[in-house]
Amino acid sequence: MEQPISVTRSNFNDWMVPVFAPANFIPVRGEGSRIWDQENKEYIDFAGGIAVNALGHAHPVAVNALTEQATKLWHVGNGYTNEPVLRLAKQLTENTFADKVFFCNSGAEANEAALKLARKVGLDSGVAGKSGIVAFKNAFHGRTLFTVSAGGQPKYSQDFAPLPNGINHVAFNDLDAAKAVINEQTCAVIVEPIQGEGGVIPADIEFLKGLRALCDEFGALLIFDEVQTGVGRTGSLYAYMNTGVIPDVLTTAKALGGGFPVGAMLTTDKFAPHFSVGTHGTTYGGNPLASAVAGAVFEFINTPEVLEGVKHRHQYFLDALNTLNAEYQIFEEIRGQGLLIGCVLKAEYAGKAKNITTWAGEEGLLALIAGPDVVRFTPSLIIPEQDIDEGIARLKRALAKLAK
Repeated sequence: MEQPISVTRSNFNDWMVPVFAPANFIPVRGEGSRIWDQENKEYIDFAGGIAVNALGHAHPVAVNALTEQATKLWHVGNGYTNEPVLRLAKQLTENTFADKVFFCNSGAEANEAALKLARKVGLDSGVAGKSGIVAFKNAFHGRTLFTVSAGGQPKYSQDFAPLPNGINHVAFNDLDAAKAVINEQTCAVIVEPIQGEGGVIPADIEFLKGLRALCDEFGALLIFDEVQTGVGRTGSLYAYMNTGVIPDVLTTAKALGGGFPVGAMLTTDKFAPHFSVGTHGTTYGGNPLASAVAGAVFEFINTPEVLEGVKHRHQYFLDALNTLNAEYQIFEEIRGQGLLIGCVLKAEYAGKAKNITTWAGEEGLLALIAGPDVVRFTPSLIIPEQDIDEGIARLKRALAKLAK
């Protein structure tokens, strides 16, 4: 057998479209919450593949589900259903508000489906011009033209105009601003229970309750984008369960497959029939391989032990970060829920989040940013305490560089 092609980080610049600026090292293997690069240097993983690797790396539950299904059936196309996808649909509907599920491959595709469903419901309502979508500033919903337009960050959308119209952006957590734009022509309101990419900013409960009431009043769908907050990330199975607010549509991806690409749009029997045969589709969505892995990962996470463990780890992280901050005085605020944590930099360190994650990488820690002023952590939901301790020690060395 031929040896694989030898590759280095510089090959990225030679061969890849330059939409990313990856770290200078290449991870090659992982186990639990640790990974190793080409030089066999070890890193603690506080990034979790951006809230994806919910069970860490190479967890037996995911590996066994993948390898077992890989010997049976990978893909049949949507002219046929399959056993793993039906089991996964039952798990999702049994454990949430939803009655029906549409499967796809990513969070962006799930949000695309949700927004298209809302437009279809608006069209079918018989109310003239019922196609308006209300979204929020600093939101992130994906990179397709529709979802990037719904996202409230012009830096991601402005280069691709003309954008789909009929989307109104107002300030997050400002119910009066939402009231001013939601009306009979509104078909949907899309909101993240915690803005992830926008800075790890939790929605106020009263804000979400107000949106629910406005959607009920004007016959609009309330869409919760739970791509980042879903599948145990906040210590509940889904973040809506912490709010007392039930959406009409929920989107989920990231942690759902534990690293295998899969997404889903959940909705109720009231709205699902508007997507009749042929109105929407996907080639790979709900394939047996993705569904088998997601089913195993979901079953493992949806237990009191794992979900309570996330809440415990949140406090453990918080205590360690507060101790660290007492020494270095770099963070203005530490916010978030469960293992979605945002450390907001003080004004004098504004714009330095990327520097911190770069230095963290040099010290053997993977971390994320959420905008230029927030360092974000989304580790495995089952990260061991000793790995948290070691990661914090490495973060401390990175912060010492910033303090200098």
